[in-house]
Amino acid sequence: MSMIEVTVRVLVKPTERVERVVMAIERIFPGLTLDIRDDMVQGYGGISSLGVFRKILRDERILDTARSVMLAGRIGDSYQFRISKPGAYMGRVGFPPDEEPLGSIHVEISGSERVIDWLAPRTVDGKPVMEIELDEVEA
Repeated sequence: MSMIEVTVRVLVKPTERVERVVMAIERIFPGLTLDIRDDMVQGYGGISSLGVFRKILRDERILDTARSVMLAGRIGDSYQFRISKPGAYMGRVGFPPDEEPLGSIHVEISGSERVIDWLAPRTVDGKPVMEIELDEVEA
């Protein structure tokens, strides 16, 4: 059985309020265990914290972009990518090509590639070719 682990890390700039950074994380990845400091927020969790992220990828019709960004950040059994902090605060997902001026939310998902297939499956004409169920991810 492959265990899925999710880690997020985001710097809190001096001009930002920690509560707003926490809210940005929780709007996309609810249920993470958060380590909140004045200058950084880190979150840890499992696959259950990815449900909202998965839904937003479908609602915003960005499955192809999400899949390519996540696979491009593959290092072994880990997928690393950034999402926009201001976008996350608004409940949206954007994948900035570079670190944003106020910092981005750094995400790492560890586990098999099945988690990427679950989050952002291959598509044809924007429609998923094959959806897999959550219980198939950690099998």
